[in-house]
Amino acid sequence: MIEHVETVVLDSQGLSAWIAQDRKILAMFQVFHTMGADFAISANTIVEVSHTRVNMPRLQWALSRVKVEPVTEDAAKASAELLKAAGLHGHKYAIDATVAEVALRQPRPVVMLTSDMDDMARLCGDRVRLIGI
Repeated sequence: MIEHVETVVLDSQGLSAWIAQDRKILAMFQVFHTMGADFAISANTIVEVSHTRVNMPRLQWALSRVKVEPVTEDAAKASAELLKAAGLHGHKYAIDATVAEVALRQPRPVVMLTSDMDDMARLCGDRVRLIGI
């Protein structure tokens, strides 16, 4: 049972499920909202969820309700360090690393909704509570 959450970070699956109005995700969001949690994503997540079939009005609506964290030079360097520490490299993990970097610099306690539990656990360690979706 989660007592309190300060920040909820969404990976691409979390954001996609919100855009698709997945009932399980919406129920979780209501609980986090009641706790007063803030929601955040990496700017790269926008790129990852954007495709020809995405509901653009829903995406824009969702983006208006989250903190979109930029991928600055410092953030990119920190993401690269996370990859190195986790023994990962390459484009397959690059966006995951930027999402993990965002999560690690948010006010704690932090929860991340992710479809990639294994890689995010390697990147975030025990500093972020992961919820699989």
